Parts: sequence; structure tokens; C-alpha cells
Amino acid sequence: MEFGHELVVGDAAKIRAMVIRRQKTDSRDANHLLELLMKDRFPAIWVPRVEENDLRQLLWHRQKLVWIRASIKNQLHSLAMGQGVCRRTKLWNTEGRKELEQLALDHWAARRRDDLLRMLDQLGQSIDQLSVAIEEAGHDREDVRLLLTHPGVGRIVALAFALTVGSVDRFSTSKQLVSYLGLNPSEHSSGGRQKFGAISKQGNRLMRALLVEAAQTAARVEPTLRRHYQRLKFRKAGAVAKVAIARKLAVRLYWMLRSKADYAELVRMQGSSGAILVDLHPSNF
Repeated sequence: MEFGHELVVGDAAKIRAMVIRRQKTDSRDANHLLELLMKDRFPAIWVPRVEENDLRQLLWHRQKLVWIRASIKNQLHSLAMGQGVCRRTKLWNTEGRKELEQLALDHWAARRRDDLLRMLDQLGQSIDQLSVAIEEAGHDREDVRLLLTHPGVGRIVALAFALTVGSVDRFSTSKQLVSYLGLNPSEHSSGGRQKFGAISKQGNRLMRALLVEAAQTAARVEPTLRRHYQRLKFRKAGAVAKVAIARKLAVRLYWMLRSKADYAELVRMQGSSGAILVDLHPSNF
């Protein structure tokens, strides 16, 4: 790269699985890596560009702060419920905040409430600033513009999906992308008996979390996804339905990038019998 060297990053699990002997030393590992490289068997993985990797850090930082904020809200809600106050989401509006601040608590419980409220305000300001930075980062990207046309997909989800997927040509089918994100079911089949379990979760945790959040919004505003969600929720459970819709949403976003089509064009492609792509089958939606 900068100094004339090529950086190659390998899949650690696959590299270790190719080792037969159970002894592990630095010299054995070095010889094993050299042998894989010389025989062109090294399981290299895709590495994003430096600037894209930095934007990933921006997304991760914001999401971590969002999770911390949710934890703080849960603690404050627990304090309020201990005093007989249960407002749920209304606890965070103006009236609920005032009621929370006026709760009659013991000394250290009051100190805990005040510290948590102060951290909540600080986190809110930081998250707002990071959200603005994310919007600016994705403003001039064509792939983000395409993804934003899908109902329920915001700038954060669109930018995260574009950065996670990278070049969409890396995936020949949407099933490969679903597996890459860890949204494919785990499987333990043997002797002609096929058994599926929960999703594998062998993928980007941030992208899965964002897709599940976006899927809940999309299921409210997009008719097809809403029907699928309601049917799955009735047959299975709400959590299963959310993950299933997240998978369908990932397939749609994949084909929007693959075909360079916005949401309206994607719907027309699905409705046109002569233009449906192989993986764009109604069962995937």
C-alpha cells in the first residue's frame, strides 16, 4: 500500500480449522500461514478502505452511546416505578421529566437519579451531534440516496448498510449477504433430517441491530412488509417476526444496490414478470 506492501487479512476461524495437529506455537503458525499463501489457499477477507473504516467507527460510537442511553433510561424508570410512578415513554416528555425530578427519594437514591439525569442529557447532546455528522457523511453518496427511498430506512441505516456491504458485487446472491450479516438460520441436519435453529449471528452485530430497528418502522409504513409481519407475529412470536422482516429488508436493500434501482423501480421490477431477477422471488419479500 503506502510503502509498497499489500496487507492481507485472513479468516482466523478458517485458518485454524485447516490445522490438523493440536500443538500451537508461533513457528507452526508462521509456517502454516506461509504454506497457505504459497498454495493460494489463504482465506482472505474483504477489508474496507481507511476512510470507510473511520466512518464505521462513527456509526459504532453513536450506537454504543444509544445503548448506554437506553440503559440509563431503564435505571431511571426503575427508580420511578419504585415510587409508584409508571409513565413508560411518557416519562421522557416535559411533564414526565419534571415528575421524575420531583420524586421524594432518600439521599443516595436522589444522588443516583441526579447523576443519571445529567448523563442522559450529555449523551443526548453527543448523539445528536454524531447523527448530524452521519447525515453529512452520507449526503453525497449515491448508494445511500438509493437506500433512503425505501420506507422505514433512514440515513443511519442506509450509510451503515452501504459501509458494511462495501462492493455489492462481492455477493452473487442475496442469501450470501444474509449469511454475511448473520441473519441466516443455524442448521443441524443429519441423516436426511433437516433441523433449523435461531439465526447464526455470525456477522456484523451493529448492522443486525439497525436492520431490526428499521424493520419495525418499515413494517408499519410498507404494506407488504406489514402483512408479512402480522402473519409471522400471529404464527410465531413478535421477536421472530422482527428478525424475519429484518432479513427481508436486507434482501431488498441488496437488490436496490445490485440493480441500482430505487424503491419505486424495485416494486416495478418485482411486478413485471419479464424483469424479475432470479433471487427477487416473492418468497424473499
